[in-house]
Amino acid sequence: MPAPENALSLTVVDPSAITVDALKRLYRITGRSSVELRDAILAGAPVYSVSLFGNDHIHVVPRLERTAALLDELGVRYVVHGWVDGVVEEIPAELMRQIIQGADGQLG
Repeated sequence: MPAPENALSLTVVDPSAITVDALKRLYRITGRSSVELRDAILAGAPVYSVSLFGNDHIHVVPRLERTAALLDELGVRYVVHGWVDGVVEEIPAELMRQIIQGADGQLG
């Protein structure tokens, strides 16, 4: 899969922190199957990724926000990765929120 140009993703740091209930709740938010989520979590891959500024931005970014909120609520540690022009780096969750707010402002 080619790297996204401009995107954000959330990756769970400690797979043992994800309970069956948490997996079900992540499924309801992300729409990814429980098997996909479990495999991603165990592999250290993102549980949810979104491309920014695309046609589906208005639909996928709220899912990213809800995924982060759920992980925060459950006390599950996660990292946020940001892709800018295809280059990926870990960023603070607060910066992710600022990016989302900035992207939302460009839609209006």
